[in-house]
Amino acid sequence: MPDATGLELIAQDIRDGDPDAVLDTTYARGRATLIANPPAIRRVLEALRGKGYTFLASLHGVDYWPDEPRLGVIYELLDMEKVDRISVKVRVGADEPHVDSVTDMWATADHQEREAFDMFGVVFDGHPNLRRILMPEDYEGFPQRRDFPIGGEPVIFTFNEKRVRGYPE
Repeated sequence: MPDATGLELIAQDIRDGDPDAVLDTTYARGRATLIANPPAIRRVLEALRGKGYTFLASLHGVDYWPDEPRLGVIYELLDMEKVDRISVKVRVGADEPHVDSVTDMWATADHQEREAFDMFGVVFDGHPNLRRILMPEDYEGFPQRRDFPIGGEPVIFTFNEKRVRGYPE
């Protein structure tokens, strides 16, 4: 993993090519993270790919509710030669949750983007087949959002059995 100084050098190198591409950097608990501007996410990932981070280990959605911008996508990249890891985060509002697809850069992003779309509602522009992957096609809502109603059935315990089963007390 790049140290804090290495992370800043990577961020500055990307900013030299595109001044608005990297919004911030964080280095905590040995984890290097770039926070990318949503319209520049592809350029940031392409720049990192050119620096050796060629393996997309994972792509996943996040809900930062109640903070805004609320939704996020995290890309975990790996440099296989240096055994080096870097994270890239991008955040978008729930009212316009659009991020460019990277399926043409990494084939593995296909299903991972579909899962983030299905669970969080992040729309990946340019995805070749963006549709639900885990929930039924006609399902309404996004179950991994923090404000999604939990629902479910009550669990029966000895103290609440009569109430759950509808017996008179």
